[in-house]
Amino acid sequence: MPKPKKITGQDASGEESSGYHIPVLLKETIDGLNIVPDGIYVDCTMGGAGHSREILKHLGAEGRLVVFDQDADAKQNVPDDERVLFIQQNFRHLQRFLRANKIREVDGILADLGVSSHQFDEPERGFSIRFDAALDMRMDVRQTTTAADILKNYTEQELHRMFEQYGEVTNARTLAKTIVAKRTETPIRTISGFKQAVKEDVKGNPNKYFAQVFQALRIEVNDEIKALEEMLLQTLAVLKPGGRIAVITFHSLEDRIVKNFFKQGSFDEEVEDDVYGRKKESPFLIVTKKPIVAGAEELRNNSRSRSAKLRIASKK
Repeated sequence: MPKPKKITGQDASGEESSGYHIPVLLKETIDGLNIVPDGIYVDCTMGGAGHSREILKHLGAEGRLVVFDQDADAKQNVPDDERVLFIQQNFRHLQRFLRANKIREVDGILADLGVSSHQFDEPERGFSIRFDAALDMRMDVRQTTTAADILKNYTEQELHRMFEQYGEVTNARTLAKTIVAKRTETPIRTISGFKQAVKEDVKGNPNKYFAQVFQALRIEVNDEIKALEEMLLQTLAVLKPGGRIAVITFHSLEDRIVKNFFKQGSFDEEVEDDVYGRKKESPFLIVTKKPIVAGAEELRNNSRSRSAKLRIASKK
């Protein structure tokens, strides 16, 4: 079995606070989308609507903006603008809900894959290591599986895989074994209960360790990697020729998925040549040869931007 590649990101180094987060790489994202005033654009992850509001500034009276967010709390941030259509769904259902609203093609798509500070700051959501609450971590509370369910029901092998691949937890195997042993003694339902159960396994800085563990749980609870892949595949049908897609990632696993998809239209590390030695042609023209990262001023003003990477492509 190949060794999982390193995953880096905001959750591994701490959490942000102060309401909905400041939109990262805002100017670079808007410039990269190359907005046409009468176009149709999609913000797949509206959150605090920072990017959405900036897109609206560049749209004319005939332009439209469709915003997706599976978190019901985000609805309060929908801009009061008749050009906006809010869809409370995961972006993995992108094409389905666009077509349900009689939209077959769009001029641009944005996805900021960061988790809102608002979600970390609501104790009852169970995202943050700073509070004691039920182990929930659902971005969409309409779904049934919580972090507590995963800790209760996953096998030792499944837990090991999750912590190693999604959190890069150094002692993922040991942690998985401990969880399976401890849950037979006492159900693990709360953040404090979880910390207590695995306290002997903590390596290094406890805050960083639990942030990595919680990142892995959150990704698994919300099926984030599969949802990203499903959304990207749908952009091939949804984007107009010449339309642009901009994706902001916060850890290397996501970034690698986006990079490979833009480069070759698939999620494979390497696409084999066909029998004639030809490589499959990508459906995209890559706008950003290397990912765009935050400059010194943004890093000073918004620490959340330190792990952000923006990639932009245009559909052929």
